[in-house]
Amino acid sequence: MLFARHSSEREMGLRRSLLHAFIRSSSPAIMAVIAIIGFSLLLQTLGRELWPALTPWIGPLRMVAVALVVVWGTFRFIDASERLHLENGYDTTTANALSMLFKVITLVVVFLAVGQSFGMSLSGLLAFGGAGGLVVGFAAKDILANFFGGLMIFIDKPFKVGDWVSSPDRNIDGTVEHIGWRLTRILTFDNRPMYIPNSIFSSIGVVNPQRMKNRRILVNIGLRYEDAGRMAEVVDKVRAMLRAHPAIDQNDTLLVYFNQFGESSISFMVYCFTRTTSWEPWLAAQQDVYLKIVDIVHACGADFAFPSRTLYVEGTGAGLPLA
Repeated sequence: MLFARHSSEREMGLRRSLLHAFIRSSSPAIMAVIAIIGFSLLLQTLGRELWPALTPWIGPLRMVAVALVVVWGTFRFIDASERLHLENGYDTTTANALSMLFKVITLVVVFLAVGQSFGMSLSGLLAFGGAGGLVVGFAAKDILANFFGGLMIFIDKPFKVGDWVSSPDRNIDGTVEHIGWRLTRILTFDNRPMYIPNSIFSSIGVVNPQRMKNRRILVNIGLRYEDAGRMAEVVDKVRAMLRAHPAIDQNDTLLVYFNQFGESSISFMVYCFTRTTSWEPWLAAQQDVYLKIVDIVHACGADFAFPSRTLYVEGTGAGLPLA
């Protein structure tokens, strides 16, 4: 109930802010339109006597000037609206996409309106746009592929600004800084910006670790062959330690089992998930688990194995250990 009330108050505050932004954005544009109309009427009045050849051009020029002012005022309001939505916690990627979309719609509507004012029919303009679109499509297919790739990112939302993403198909690994209509900018972990055409993302797999619910700890730990009799005790105590560990998620898979005979060691596997997904807290949790495993192994009278070889000399019946 409190959350619903808080959400409603936030929406009301955003609407009031949008109204104020509309007034601030449109006021200069309205004043400019009034000035353009007044100046054009003055020119029409004086032009009949002083510049009769200029008079037929005053109306179309006025229409173009008003259209430019309308575009300017609308863009101001769209930018202000985008800032307000971001300040109120809305998704950056969605806000940027909607801002660009409304700007494109504004330009198309104004272009059609100006074209009609010059005597061009709407059907003719649309036909011209269709033919022009085919020509542009052949000439700039890569640009259009990137545009539609960006559109798919905005619609499907495989990642957003601030997410850590990587790809098993390409050498991509870093944090998303910006998603544009043509390029996506990713900052790699060595602080180098990487610019990737959006069309690439339609043909590769993308891993978004930012959306994982838990982070995994997976390790194989080798003990000496002489500690085979202590393996069961070590495994049971490590499992009990993980069951009681505050950083380990008890609702996810937790496995500790003797799983391998190696050349110089017998190994057991530790497989579990931490509650946190952040890298540094995960490293701290993993370190604590490892240190506790060291203590358990030593407390059981066992020790860790290291690569070694035993040389058997024919005729002696004895083996000589070689490190």
